Amino acid sequence: MARRTRPPRSIAELDARLVDCRACPRLVAWREQVAREKRAAFRDQDYWGRPVPGIGPHDARLLVVGLAPAAHGANRTGRMFTGDRSGDVLFAAMYEAGLTNQPTSVSADDGLELYGTRITAPVHCAPPQNKPTPDERDRCSHWLYSEIELLTPTVRSVIALGGFGWQVALRTFAGLGWDVGRPLPKFGHGAQAAIRRGDDELTLFGCYHVSQQNTFTGRLTPAMVVDVFGAAADHAGIDRVRAGR
Repeated sequence: MARRTRPPRSIAELDARLVDCRACPRLVAWREQVAREKRAAFRDQDYWGRPVPGIGPHDARLLVVGLAPAAHGANRTGRMFTGDRSGDVLFAAMYEAGLTNQPTSVSADDGLELYGTRITAPVHCAPPQNKPTPDERDRCSHWLYSEIELLTPTVRSVIALGGFGWQVALRTFAGLGWDVGRPLPKFGHGAQAAIRRGDDELTLFGCYHVSQQNTFTGRLTPAMVVDVFGAAADHAGIDRVRAGR
C-alpha cells in the first residue's frame, strides 16, 4: 500500500491532496476523455474530470462506502453520487431516514447537507464500464485507509453499498489492525458485523448497491435503503430529528 511520506492530518487536507491524484494512467485518461467529449444532455456543462473526494462532515458518526464515481454523474459534478440515477435513489432514501436536508442532489452547489454522515468510495476516479481493476483499487486504497483513520474518533457505523464495498471495508479495517472476525462476515442486504480495535468498536452494515441494475429490477426498493440507513444512524447515535421534518 503506497502512502505519502506524511499522512494527511485532517479530512480537509486529505480531500485537497486527493483531487490532484494521477496515480492510475487508465483512469486519468478515461475521466479526462469523458470530461472533454461529454454526454449530449450535458454538453453545455463544465465537467469536473478529476478524482472525486468524499462528502460529509469531518466528525461523521456514519460512513458510507460505495464503489466509484459515475462517468456522467460525480465525474461531471465533482460530488459523490451527485447527478446520476443511483444518487437519486440514495439521497431520497437518506432524506427519508433523516440524514440530509433535501431529497435530491443535482450539483455541487445545490445546498445539500449531510447530517452526521460522510460518503466515500474505494476508488475515486470514474472507471470505464464502472469496473476498476484490482491494481487500480489497490493504488487508490491509501486514501480510504487515511480517511478511516481520521474518522475513527467519531465513526460508529459503516454502510457498505454492495459486495465490493463490503469486501473493501473488511480488508481496509483489517489492514488498519481491526478485528473483523474469522471467517470473514458474509455480505447481504441488512447484514451486520461488529468490528473492534482496542477500545474502539463499530458495526458494519450491508446494503445492496443503489445501482440501476438493482433498483430497476426491484431487487432493491427505496424502503429497503431507508431501513438500513435508519438502523445504522440509530446505532451511531445520530440525531435524525435535525432533518427538520
